[in-house]
Amino acid sequence: MKIAEIAAAVCCLGGIGVATAAYGEHFNTGFSPCQINSVWDCGTVNHSPFAVLHGVPIALIGAVGFGLILLLLGRARWWTFGLAAAGCLFALRYTYIEWRVLQIWCLYCVSSQILIALVTLLALIAALAPPRRAGFR
Repeated sequence: MKIAEIAAAVCCLGGIGVATAAYGEHFNTGFSPCQINSVWDCGTVNHSPFAVLHGVPIALIGAVGFGLILLLLGRARWWTFGLAAAGCLFALRYTYIEWRVLQIWCLYCVSSQILIALVTLLALIAALAPPRRAGFR
């Protein structure tokens, strides 16, 4: 694996962790650990009607997406970039909803958006790199 792929893998692992925390927040009925003020509140965001897509929590979709990208890294470079770019666009839609509709931000969601943007950039760098030749390192 090259440096860009290793960095993307680390970001994917971080993304899985952040998405898992958001998934837990989705079912949390008590105090939200990231309820900072009226602008930053993960509980409000993760309990909103926008937190699910066809009955599936968005956080679960994010965790699975990061996992799929992690599995593809180092194998199908352009497919990896395509999946990462689709994930980035998907996350941007929800970032827009937090910004314009809910007007409340979730630390987990913002962290996930940053991580998927980094993964997308790193996947593009890896896809544009010249192919490796057998016998050379």
